[in-house]
Amino acid sequence: MPQPTTRPIGHPGYSETLPREPESAATARKLVRVACAVWGLDDVAEEGALIMTELVANAVQHARRDTIRVGIDRTEAGRVRVGVVDFSKTRPVRKTPGPEDEGGRGLALVDELAETWGTDPLPWGKRVWAELEGKR
Repeated sequence: MPQPTTRPIGHPGYSETLPREPESAATARKLVRVACAVWGLDDVAEEGALIMTELVANAVQHARRDTIRVGIDRTEAGRVRVGVVDFSKTRPVRKTPGPEDEGGRGLALVDELAETWGTDPLPWGKRVWAELEGKR
């Protein structure tokens, strides 16, 4: 498994470039759990891992290139932001799936678990992120 890069200045954070494939969700979840443990924010690790799974799944389905970039940042002492950067400029849309639909619930789950979430446009694509507030 590749080693994540850390940021030498600014807010603490971890990021890693991963293949755009469903199996990358497991690596991204592990990165969230490790970062949260390092920062003493274990109380948001599982929610963060679940959100990251949904964000990776969306990027795998909708992005255009072979890689995605996942990141976990501690934006404040008790706040974690998880995100995925991909090379598609199409913004995600929260859907209201019917009871028989097999998909379309990911962003509803993100909306339920996260304090806030959003999309930042980038010159080459977008970053979809979600923030969690720890109990610290």
